[in-house]
Amino acid sequence: MNGSATYTASSVLDIKLKRGPQGLGFNIVGGLDQQYVLNDSGIYVAKIKENGAAALDGRLQEGDKILSINGHKLENLSHSAAVELFRSAGEDVQLRVQQRVGRTTTGQGWVTESRASQMTEMSWYCVKPFSLVLNGNSKQGF
Repeated sequence: MNGSATYTASSVLDIKLKRGPQGLGFNIVGGLDQQYVLNDSGIYVAKIKENGAAALDGRLQEGDKILSINGHKLENLSHSAAVELFRSAGEDVQLRVQQRVGRTTTGQGWVTESRASQMTEMSWYCVKPFSLVLNGNSKQGF
């Protein structure tokens, strides 16, 4: 465990993105075989790419947990299976996202305090992110 954070309860948001020239504009981490959050095999947003579809929309944030893509739940999937769902999702993509609100206790992680006063606190321990290239040389990235 490389860091810990105190987060408040989460909210669920549906986000529709249109795949652009740079794909959907974000990278993911997580899965059954590459847990990003201790004891949680979920898929998380690792990085929002500048000027990508996600950045231009503005709602998806680094650290958000992606619950489903086009109605396909991302529970109990390997990282590569999740990547394949994103790559084959088509041009119009519907995401269901769990957003966390809170502050980090170690200076690592995600900081959003706008709704923190409305929520109850809970602890969430996270593993340090790593770099991952998802697109290779293709234009079909996400």
